[in-house]
Amino acid sequence: MARSFLRRLKPKKRVSRSFGGNLAMFLFLLVCGAFTALPIIYSIICAFKPLSELFIYPPRFFVTNPTFDNFRQLFSMQMGLLVPIERYLFNSILVSVVATIVYIVIASLAAYPLAINNFPGKFFLSQLVVFAILFRQEVIQIPQYLVMSKMHMIDTYASLIVPVLIGSFGVFLMRQFMGSIPRSLIESARIDGAGDWRIWRSVVMPMVKPAWLTLLIFTFQSVWNNQGLQYIYSENLKTLPTALSQMSASGISMSGVASAVAVILMLPPVILFIITQSNVIETMSHSGIKD
Repeated sequence: MARSFLRRLKPKKRVSRSFGGNLAMFLFLLVCGAFTALPIIYSIICAFKPLSELFIYPPRFFVTNPTFDNFRQLFSMQMGLLVPIERYLFNSILVSVVATIVYIVIASLAAYPLAINNFPGKFFLSQLVVFAILFRQEVIQIPQYLVMSKMHMIDTYASLIVPVLIGSFGVFLMRQFMGSIPRSLIESARIDGAGDWRIWRSVVMPMVKPAWLTLLIFTFQSVWNNQGLQYIYSENLKTLPTALSQMSASGISMSGVASAVAVILMLPPVILFIITQSNVIETMSHSGIKD
């Protein structure tokens, strides 16, 4: 009996992978990371390829004679535009920033009662949010155009911003994170006299920072790459992706310019992701986990 008691008191041996197991896992993750980064690297390489290397057969991954001619040609083309390139850039920044910030606020406000409060019909509304994620943009594009036409939003900034605000993915993501907040903390804030607005602003939003930073990345990327050609017809309201795509869509001779355009449009979302990547990792690792 004494031996069994001492055996239970003896600390258990720590289970860990061997050096070979760690090396195999590292190599596996390295291959997966390289495979994921391969399209981005290849796009950057193509931007510095001369036209003769873009259509060489068999195709080569690396560039032999790197050149900046694709970027020079792109910037020389924008000199002849009727609308300055700064105007397109301003439109893209304005639409992306406003739509992203407003959508985060609306999504978090809509998710707050679904995650914190109890009321009749809560389960139905929660399931409706999940069901709405199944609808792709192509399904609602025609009804959406008719609604905005009736509301006189066509050919305005609102036609690029309002469709972003009706997405249900942000509501679902924020609700999942808000549901993991301890109820005791919410009740303590209410006992101290804080209302729902104060709790949402001072308690809930700081605790779900990884969630809304992740939503910030996804929303900004979606809005930044959206050309909105079905709603915008005035040249001075078009965004930078629209202008760059039109400049590069002039045949095979503009293939190098198109590669340069792809790199330029890739930079803002990539930079934003690099800045907030730690919060994205935290979101993916803790999503759906409750106390």
